[in-house]
Amino acid sequence: MKLIADTHSHTLASGHAYSTIREMVRAAFEKGMEAFAITEHGPKMPDSCGRYYFNNLRVVPRKLEGVDLFLGVEANLMDPEGTLDLREDILKQMDIVIASIHVPCYGLEHTEKENTNAYLKAMENPYVHVIGHPDDGRFPVDYEAMVKKAKETHTLIEVNNSSLSPIGFRKDTHKNMKEILTLCKQYEVCITTSSDAHIDVDAANFCYVEEILRACDFPEELVATTNLELLKSFLNCGEKDYR
Repeated sequence: MKLIADTHSHTLASGHAYSTIREMVRAAFEKGMEAFAITEHGPKMPDSCGRYYFNNLRVVPRKLEGVDLFLGVEANLMDPEGTLDLREDILKQMDIVIASIHVPCYGLEHTEKENTNAYLKAMENPYVHVIGHPDDGRFPVDYEAMVKKAKETHTLIEVNNSSLSPIGFRKDTHKNMKEILTLCKQYEVCITTSSDAHIDVDAANFCYVEEILRACDFPEELVATTNLELLKSFLNCGEKDYR
């Protein structure tokens, strides 16, 4: 299986990452990527960029170093109703929108039912393309309901290399990701692969992603990042109205 795209990364604009756009894209190119996404944290993440950053992404070329560049946001889920921290008029201009749960924005007090509802509501948002790192055991989820909703709404489920890393801070990620991948196979739901890199040396690093895909004998035809046209069919990569 050859992965040709990385759909989740951060630059120094996110406040706790350490490389520029060009440094990240060059590193992705050197690792053979055909496409690379930069998805800065939404504005409610402490020290991240504000909405004007996202409003102005039209000035950035969508091809650098010979790599197709997808520019978007890792939007923060703020509550169990699936509220995101960017307005829809901004979300619709993004090439890619990832909806993720992060402790500083969402908290740790919610139940499995509430966490599941947050993801289900997010997937009903027409501007959300990916559910980010849903493997974190600190936020229990009904994974079968999540995967079924992803199929219904044409939403990608993310396999996140950073989550699976031995130095990662999320809980029970390997066990949870194996369950998610088993359900994605069962219901024929596409997944996306991401480094979640916060520095250029980690861009397009899929070592733990590839390991778990092999362990689950996951079918290549359900991995959107092996086929650029398939991946684009899930994203917002056409002409946009930036008014």
